[in-house]
Amino acid sequence: MTNSPLLPGLGDLALLSSAQTWSISPENFDGSKGGGAKATDGTGAQCARDLGQGWKVSPSVEIEPGETFELANIPGAGVITHIWATTHRNNWRRLILRAYWDGADTPAVETPYGDFFGSGWGEFAQLSSQMVAANPNGGFNSYWPMPFTDGARLTLENRSAEKVVVYYQITYETGRELTGAGYFHAQFHRSNPLPYKQTHPIIDTVSGHGKYVGTYLAWGVNNTGWWGEGEIKFYLDGDTDFPTIAGTGTEDYIGGAWNFDVPGRGYVEFSTPYLGLHQVIRPDGLYSSQQRFGMYRWHVVDPINFQQDLRVDIQALGWQTGGRYRPLTDDISSVGYFYLDAPSANLPELPEQDFLEVSGHPVDPQ
Repeated sequence: MTNSPLLPGLGDLALLSSAQTWSISPENFDGSKGGGAKATDGTGAQCARDLGQGWKVSPSVEIEPGETFELANIPGAGVITHIWATTHRNNWRRLILRAYWDGADTPAVETPYGDFFGSGWGEFAQLSSQMVAANPNGGFNSYWPMPFTDGARLTLENRSAEKVVVYYQITYETGRELTGAGYFHAQFHRSNPLPYKQTHPIIDTVSGHGKYVGTYLAWGVNNTGWWGEGEIKFYLDGDTDFPTIAGTGTEDYIGGAWNFDVPGRGYVEFSTPYLGLHQVIRPDGLYSSQQRFGMYRWHVVDPINFQQDLRVDIQALGWQTGGRYRPLTDDISSVGYFYLDAPSANLPELPEQDFLEVSGHPVDPQ
């Protein structure tokens, strides 16, 4: 096998190798060679009734309430290179995405579907980055390389009381050199409200050798005034009371400055290859009463390496009288992305569905 990087640059794109590309979708559930578009029944069968087999007979799947649907079950060794998926936005917090590597019983990825793709609030906002893209209207893309040596399994659990329709495509390669590759992990946390004078956990302590590669934050403000003075902290390789890496403020960690506030314009959204404040939800004076934000920081060219263990948290700080910091009690959800030398790790308990909800609207058809 040709030794090619898992995340190739343009200089590597033209290099030929012995790798093979496969794709799993409702038109080819197992990704088999020559197995696409053979369905004679599916969600598009009625629409294709005049055209027949090969004409978009099975473009999507229906997942019943309480059902866990297996998106992909891949044998052997390989690396997932791209995931595309879409469903109606009222499902983004009701579906739970999980990924299992090398036959592990515990998932390495366990997050709400929308949060995994940088869309935790159930409202669309463009996200244009190297690793994740959220495109109109709810076309979600992940380019995180996800290597495995003895099988991969991806599932979606439908926690809602209604049947949901999901379109998806999972592209992967076999025949790649995977020596030294870690397993991809993603952990979800929500603090609502964050207890007073406590920090929001992003990664519970995980043991092993790995790299921290990204953070997504869905931040809802429960107080007036500026909310982002808090520092993110990375506790590495035996750190206990004090971290090795400490940021200088939330907007600084996201790559912005001075509250993301441009005079005369207020909060200004931005979305770049590795970091962004891509979503600002402004109060509407009615039901959307709180300011809410979507932010990401991908450590792709600056990964945070750890040899033994890792823990990550972030503070929520504003201002109060006397020029003093004010500990905030905000609504914070996060996804932390990392690679580890083991297919499973210490995993936080996923909250019950009612605690995950973000919408107060009784009917939301889209």
